Amino acid sequence: MNVVIVESPSKAKTINKYLGKDYIVLASYGHIRDLPPKDGSVRPEEDFEMDWSVDSRAEKPIKEIVNALNGAEILYLATDPDLEGEAISWHIEQLLHERDLLNNIDVKRVVFNEITK
Repeated sequence: MNVVIVESPSKAKTINKYLGKDYIVLASYGHIRDLPPKDGSVRPEEDFEMDWSVDSRAEKPIKEIVNALNGAEILYLATDPDLEGEAISWHIEQLLHERDLLNNIDVKRVVFNEITK
C-alpha cells in the first residue's frame, strides 16, 4: 500500500479516484503544527532549536495518516509546490519521525501542478 498526503480534502478525493486501490490519499488540512504562542519557543542558546506544538484541529488528520501508514511501503508527500506546502510536508515527515513511524517506509516528495485525468 502507498500513502499520499495532500493539503486539501477535495484534492485528496480527486487524486484518490485517479490513483486507484493501491493508494490511500489523505488530506493534512493545511498545517499540522506551529510554534506555541509563548516566549521561549525558539532557543537561540541551543542552535535555535524550536519547540513545536500540534494544533488541536490537526489531531484527526494526523491520526488518519498514522493509521494509513500501518503496512505502507511508500509515503508520498504531495503538498502544494510553494513555501507553505514545503513546510507542511517537512512538518509531517518530522512529526512521523519523532513518533518513530517511518521505519521501513520510503518517503518521497512529489508535486502536482495540475490534476487532470
